[in-house]
Amino acid sequence: MTAHDAPQHDSGRDSGGRSPGDRPRTGVWLIGARGSVATTTIVGCAALAAGLQPPTGLLTETQVFADSALPPLADLVFGGHDTACTPLPKRAEELVGAGVLAHGLPAAVGAELAVVERRIRPGGPERGDTRTTEELVECFAADLTDFTRDNGLERTVVVNVASTEPAAAEGQLPPSSLYAAAALRAGCGYVNFTPSTGLHHPDLRDTAGAAQVPYAGRDGKTGQTLLRSVLAPMFRSRALTVRAWSGTNLLGGGDGAALADPAAAAAKNAGKERVLAENLPEVPEGEVHIDDVPALGDWKTAWDHIAFDGFLGSRMILQTIWQGCDSALAAPLVLDLARILARADALGLRGPVDGLGFYFKDPDSGPADLAGQERELAQLAERLADRA
Repeated sequence: MTAHDAPQHDSGRDSGGRSPGDRPRTGVWLIGARGSVATTTIVGCAALAAGLQPPTGLLTETQVFADSALPPLADLVFGGHDTACTPLPKRAEELVGAGVLAHGLPAAVGAELAVVERRIRPGGPERGDTRTTEELVECFAADLTDFTRDNGLERTVVVNVASTEPAAAEGQLPPSSLYAAAALRAGCGYVNFTPSTGLHHPDLRDTAGAAQVPYAGRDGKTGQTLLRSVLAPMFRSRALTVRAWSGTNLLGGGDGAALADPAAAAAKNAGKERVLAENLPEVPEGEVHIDDVPALGDWKTAWDHIAFDGFLGSRMILQTIWQGCDSALAAPLVLDLARILARADALGLRGPVDGLGFYFKDPDSGPADLAGQERELAQLAERLADRA
């Protein structure tokens, strides 16, 4: 990092990108770096590091991870790829207007936002891009390598928080898989926080299998599916027969627009359906409908209607309504996962990291119920502990 990149009020870091005492720092490279989730994550990390807000929603700031030797929030350095052009400080102000961020918060961390904005690189492929798959992967990997080197970072973790993409045509790597391949090539840990293909593309199976980095995914569990992973085991545990489980999602913003595409919505719903299939004896009737409501902006409403049978065939209904801010639900999970993957990389863990199902609709391994996933996460925290 050059001298003019340093935050104006942070005299504790030198131009070589080191913290006081030459403490190593960790890079967090966000795919979709100017999006709502990424912007909220960057603003949130800066606010927490400055003591402006409490770490609500961050499990990595609880006692469970107290001995896990995770990189401190103050030592995370952000960059990313994006095809959007709206500068990060302006995106943060837009989120204030949408009620996502508190008034005055972007200004309080404005210097940090300006620094990150200068580190964001063009994503792709854009319409009309003539670069080959190999050229795109090599370009993205070079951006990651430059970011890690230029900022004097010990390691970098790539987190995909871009909008959901539809399934790619056969034999073609979608953008999420291009970025995933670039992360592996650059030797960076990788998190797929979206339902997009990422490392799950058949053409990346061998590459992912031989990966010398940790990875995790996919599709962050922030709202409706989080609730389903609690309720479905409850019905099973009480031997109550679920006959039908239907739902509706109303959301706006970039995700709402992306999920208006039936193919993208199908990718999103697959994880929601998997939670029921893995937690109930039989998959109930019903499906989830996703509606784009631009007026909602970054807020979403998820409604579930559950029909179940009780003793002697008594027919009963449970309805739930989840209303929340998608970015504020996702951002602490993104910070958790980046810190955990960085620590896993430092310990030499490779391939899919066991114990992270708590965070995902479609995890690489582990139980499907939230209680079981929480136990596995605690066990992972123990494995990450510094034994020195």
